[in-house]
Amino acid sequence: MGKLLLFFCLLILGTISAMGQRDSTGIVFDKGPLEIKKITDEDLQAYKNDPDFNYEVIKSDPTWWDNLKTWLGNVLLDFFEWLFGVEKAAGFLADFFSWIPYILLGLLLFLLIKFFLNVNARSLLYSKKNQSLVALSEEEHIIKNEDIQQLIQKALQQKDYRLAIRYYYLHILKMLSDGEFIEWQLQKTNADYISEIEEPELKQPFGHITRLYDYIWYGGFDIDEGKYTRLEITFAALKKRILKNG
Repeated sequence: MGKLLLFFCLLILGTISAMGQRDSTGIVFDKGPLEIKKITDEDLQAYKNDPDFNYEVIKSDPTWWDNLKTWLGNVLLDFFEWLFGVEKAAGFLADFFSWIPYILLGLLLFLLIKFFLNVNARSLLYSKKNQSLVALSEEEHIIKNEDIQQLIQKALQQKDYRLAIRYYYLHILKMLSDGEFIEWQLQKTNADYISEIEEPELKQPFGHITRLYDYIWYGGFDIDEGKYTRLEITFAALKKRILKNG
């Protein structure tokens, strides 16, 4: 019992000693002179020139493109909110909405480019058709106004036998038209004229020289004097038959 009492007394004395030491530790005040730091305009200028410290928000009026994107985005947002039944898009859907105006702009540019390419293609095709019409109108001029026999002789003098065959074929067409075996028109083809001829003795040889003419003139096949002489016999024989049936 005495030992226990002695233990508690020592414990109480130790605690009082510790508290006394703690209370004896006072606050130390700095009694030195104060140094006032002044900030000059030169010090501030360095921060003013640094864009990282520029927190000014400049508001500008939206452009027509900004208004268009905003309007289009709102329309699409309302549509997709109605479609998916959500009040506010988030995540991937929000990113998709933000890209929609650019996707539509790209689609519009694609359609415009495609449209102009088609227009240019049609223009090119139309110009080629015009070239064909010019060639056909030249044939019309030759058949209606020129002395074709004289043109044949001129081509032979120049040894242009391919051109001579062309003139000779036009001469046959003129004879068939004058004899009312065909009705010559600018838009008709040589196959149309073959089908119009009713007389068998004219239809078959005219079809034959038509194939020769197409091969030589449109096929670009060149002929010499010997080949022209043999072809001229065939053309001359048809010419006699036309005169005989006329």
